[in-house]
Amino acid sequence: MAPQLDPEVAAGLAVLAPTRREDPPALGDVAARRRNARRMVKGVSALLPQIPGVEVRHFDLPAADGATVPLHWYHSTALAAPGSAALYLHGGGMILGLGELGALYDTAARSYVAACGVPLLLVDYRIAPEHPHPTPVEDCYQALGWLVDNADALGVDPARIAVMGDSAGGGLAAAVCLLARDRAGPAIAAQVLAYPMLDDRTPEPDPALAPLLTWSHDDNRTGWAALLGGADPDVSPYAAPARAQDLSGLPPAYIDVGDLDLFYEQDIHFADRLAAAGVPTELHVHPGCPHAFEVLAPMAAVSVRVMADRVRRLRSL
Repeated sequence: MAPQLDPEVAAGLAVLAPTRREDPPALGDVAARRRNARRMVKGVSALLPQIPGVEVRHFDLPAADGATVPLHWYHSTALAAPGSAALYLHGGGMILGLGELGALYDTAARSYVAACGVPLLLVDYRIAPEHPHPTPVEDCYQALGWLVDNADALGVDPARIAVMGDSAGGGLAAAVCLLARDRAGPAIAAQVLAYPMLDDRTPEPDPALAPLLTWSHDDNRTGWAALLGGADPDVSPYAAPARAQDLSGLPPAYIDVGDLDLFYEQDIHFADRLAAAGVPTELHVHPGCPHAFEVLAPMAAVSVRVMADRVRRLRSL
């Protein structure tokens, strides 16, 4: 049977069709992908909901190389602070940042905080190709350290901090967990990974699936080439967590992915390996759903369910 979109997700994608280009960018063309992302976000900005009861404080993280990484602390003004928190790492295929996707992630962060009260530290990490590996993951790891160091001032219990991300941010979240384990801290209470980008080894194209992908094979190859630079066969697991040989000793994991996502197989395999290594692992696979389905079709029933599951996991910290 040919793969098919969830009907409600398909309807959401149809609404967004005018904001998406019919001619995909060439392999390796980062600039065109950034232009397309800005166009898409501009087109959907009017559709983004206003979310009251959440405020944002802005901080600067001095990076190890002397650069400054912006941090954005989202916290509720309507709900009592629960004492927990999450480091939130945005997606974008390693090549799109908050300069392109900021409006989407501002709404996402506000939505999570409004739903559960758990504050989020959104990290504006540096992106490739201008900043290849290890800069993005090191920015994120240092942001985790900043959150722990400032936990008292922010009203956070440092033993109740999760690392959360979607797509490239999910891959970076998994990598931060590996770094924290291998560098003996900081402790992480949970990893919450939404369709994480974990493996640089892009699968061969499937002609039946290709028309349904919202993150294509060429997009994926472009993102990984930008992050990794050359063709080094010894890719670091801190760049591509699927390369890690040992997954033991990692924080409890939550993973969700759609079965029409390019990352479907790698995410399921990673969840299986986590469980086999003794890591408590919760996995959700959503039929008929492509990459970023809950962003592209937020009113679909499956999108409502996946957001509720993530909020439930955040509440449990």
